[in-house]
Amino acid sequence: MAENKTQSEPLFSKKNMALLKDPLTDSNPVTVQVLGICSALAITAELKASLIMGLSVIFVLGAGNVVISLMRNIIPSAIRIIAQLVVVAALVIIVDLTLKAYVPDLAKKLSVFVGLIITNCIIMGRFEAFALGNGPWKSFLDGVGNASGYALILLIVGFFRELLGSGKLFGFPILGDAVEKTGLYATGYENNGFMLLAPMALITLGLIIGFQRSRNKSLIETN
Repeated sequence: MAENKTQSEPLFSKKNMALLKDPLTDSNPVTVQVLGICSALAITAELKASLIMGLSVIFVLGAGNVVISLMRNIIPSAIRIIAQLVVVAALVIIVDLTLKAYVPDLAKKLSVFVGLIITNCIIMGRFEAFALGNGPWKSFLDGVGNASGYALILLIVGFFRELLGSGKLFGFPILGDAVEKTGLYATGYENNGFMLLAPMALITLGLIIGFQRSRNKSLIETN
């Protein structure tokens, strides 16, 4: 009877849903575990680039976790890292070719960073910490959850950097025309070019981390 209950556990049980939700908040891989921050600092000057990178990592980590989980019992321990790298490299190639086919201009901007997904600490960490010890469905949820937490931070940082740095979101003027001095620019407002530089990405990310930890004191005690 106990075995039947285990087998009939709902796909979206509370425990499984936690795998999706927790990385978005108090188990966020970027703000709590401080992983994957290189791309968070490098490609968040534009919200579109942040979104594409986030979706790319969701695909790679979600699919990669499933593949590693399915292979976990046949991968020799001595070569498990090599096997993981082969899996993630194949998925990254798929992402790279897809971007070149559909968004070639953006693919050029992200080319280096898409390649670096292969060595992203979040991906290799979830392979090791979760996919090697759990079934495909839970591994999929864990992968999508952690990658979504990563993407969320990229989008937040990208939102503030593009809006305050160029007055745009996804390339569309939001605050008015800076040349014609319309909208908010008519009041004398000027874009903060510093927001488009890497140091401001670090400061913005630091403010997000500080805000999150101020709301959850346990994160300060744990770290």
